[in-house]
Amino acid sequence: PPAEPGTGGATLAVLLIGPAGAGKTTVAKLWAARRRVPTAHVSLDDVREWVRSGFADPQAGWNDHSEAQYRLARRTCGFAARNFLANGISCILDDAVFPDRPVVGLGGWKRHVGPGLLPVVLLPGLEIVLERNAARSGNRRLSDEEVARIHGRMAGWYGSGLPIIDNSTYDVETTARVLDDVLARSIASPPAW
Repeated sequence: PPAEPGTGGATLAVLLIGPAGAGKTTVAKLWAARRRVPTAHVSLDDVREWVRSGFADPQAGWNDHSEAQYRLARRTCGFAARNFLANGISCILDDAVFPDRPVVGLGGWKRHVGPGLLPVVLLPGLEIVLERNAARSGNRRLSDEEVARIHGRMAGWYGSGLPIIDNSTYDVETTARVLDDVLARSIASPPAW
């Protein structure tokens, strides 16, 4: 069934930000599927994994090679989002954007997608992201130490002016509904960023 009134029939570009295990991809997929208007979901991690030979695995650490692949994936996602928007299709993207890297992170997304991008932070408690990360497999599963480090850096979004959803006690459907409400408010009064 379509989402209840909130964002309604608006064509949107949304960036769902959060640490590994926040539920970004799962929530983004459900939110996109429940909208009344055509909506695409583009996950930066999925696009990064298009590289098969020479993939810069995040578990191996962050270096020039992984940074280059991240930037390429972000540009590719941005191009896809602009293309969807130009054809009347909303787009929700998800990525673990850090508040302490504005030019590379949020600024890069804004450059690639456009000024109408609506960022929302999904930030459950550390114990929740650790639990969810433990259920992951492959290169999407990170060490507990890395998850804790990423989660700690995400706390910098508090006081940023961006909307933050603590989905520690929400199921996926409730989180998608709250996301739609938050986006409806952002349409009415866009966050300054």
